[in-house]
Amino acid sequence: MCGQVGIVFGRKRRRTAELDRLIEVFVRLLLHSEARGPHASGLAWLKTDGSHRIVKQPLPAREMIYEEAFLDALAEVDAQTTVLMGHTRWRTRGDEANNANNHPIRAGRVIGTHNGTLYNADHLFRRLRLPCFAEVDSELIFRLADRCARMGPIDLGHLAGSLAPCRGQMSAVLASRGDPGTVTLLKGNKPLHLRYHRCYRVVLYASDATFLDDALDGECGWRDLAMSPMTMLTLAHNDLGVGTTRPLTFIAQDRRGTLPAGVAA
Repeated sequence: MCGQVGIVFGRKRRRTAELDRLIEVFVRLLLHSEARGPHASGLAWLKTDGSHRIVKQPLPAREMIYEEAFLDALAEVDAQTTVLMGHTRWRTRGDEANNANNHPIRAGRVIGTHNGTLYNADHLFRRLRLPCFAEVDSELIFRLADRCARMGPIDLGHLAGSLAPCRGQMSAVLASRGDPGTVTLLKGNKPLHLRYHRCYRVVLYASDATFLDDALDGECGWRDLAMSPMTMLTLAHNDLGVGTTRPLTFIAQDRRGTLPAGVAA
């Protein structure tokens, strides 16, 4: 069980006070998300020119938010930022002392976070001859996405087909440095909740809806953005109000050793 939180930004001129408010919400989301993952935490941002920054450490969120590198990274979020991703990790595979195992993960052009476990990741890494630099199964998702982003943007149809053989649990958020204005959210058989604010032109997301409630503290203007399980949602920085959805297909399996959903004994 891990936690994903973040902000997808639409294009807008933003006053400093508005950015400060959104960053405050992000930090509060990350702190609430520590309940889903106390072993490591991190953030990543991506900007319209493809520049990015990733900061992660084997620290709980309550300690991470005081780290100089974390604060410096937040200070660099501006009107050119397209996505701010956060993650709190519950260690299942791969020691958090090896920072490559912590999230966000960069795989070539692709940066992302994942909640869940892919039981056949080792097999797929070998079969597809994908590079593997960490010990975590999550890297597979972003290696597949990077393979689908050779022309810059992620070919989402190709990605959907590439994810189909994966077996286990998955919800993820990812973007390519070759197409930084496009952010893709994958909601499989793990939770992911979204809120949209038309005036702010942002979408917030979190693995638990109560984290959004608590971080927003009753602020007006936010509305739920529906996203069904087993769905891919693509959001564009230039027109955040228009999202594109398509089916997400993989072999959903709740626990190792159990039969995948829909498979008879």
